[in-house]
Amino acid sequence: MSYALITGASKGIGKAFAESLAKRQIDLLLVARTDSLLQQLSDDLKNKYGVRAQYLALDLSQQDSAQKIFQWVDENNFDVQILINNAGYALWGNFIELSLQEQNEMIAVNIFTMINLTHLLIPKLMLQNRAYILNLSSSAAYQAVPTITLYAAAKSFVLSFSRGLRRELNSTPISVTCLSPGPTKTNFVERARMFHMQKLSDKMSMSPEDVAEFGIKGMLAGKAEIIPGFTNQAGAFMARIAPKNLVEKVAGGLYVKKEKRKK
Repeated sequence: MSYALITGASKGIGKAFAESLAKRQIDLLLVARTDSLLQQLSDDLKNKYGVRAQYLALDLSQQDSAQKIFQWVDENNFDVQILINNAGYALWGNFIELSLQEQNEMIAVNIFTMINLTHLLIPKLMLQNRAYILNLSSSAAYQAVPTITLYAAAKSFVLSFSRGLRRELNSTPISVTCLSPGPTKTNFVERARMFHMQKLSDKMSMSPEDVAEFGIKGMLAGKAEIIPGFTNQAGAFMARIAPKNLVEKVAGGLYVKKEKRKK
């Protein structure tokens, strides 16, 4: 039987992806950093849905992480039909004020591991009658966003990469989909250290379960691009048609601390 491989699978949208697929009786390969969370999720999904759920604990910011995942898949003869590149996070602050090492690690997770793993697994996906790649972007991909500049740029890369790859694989069994959610009730704000955004995020956020279900349904339907929620769809539309200077001023203003706004 075939598996779906999910990176960043232990919590948030990744965990919701795993549950959504398990409900559909799709076996799982779960990859994330924390062994204990993966083991708990694996056990829960096995008991609840009767699926196979294997896991690999791995730091996805490491240069060889994609190769290690591929070796794990290859050595165990896992038959991969679905690849979900979900792992990613943001760091809040001005580019020059943030640690370069921290930012390089973020880019490694958001871009390089995704690229390498996709490149390594495409030959295996090609063996399927029908296969899927789902890449997680963000509503931040549609414009530059000051104070999360590098994250927004990384997600813009994911979106563009997904669009191009979809065209390249158009005549193959592989369908490529990009999911671009807006605020979601995960640990995103905490991980990015945007604590001043917590209340606003709580008001505007979708549940990870709803986002994941949008993504899985769209992926299985062969959609190219998915933006969950009317507000997020409207925001992406306005980012396309409004003057860039205005869009970026508004977007950046949302992420500035209140005390800075008063100056």
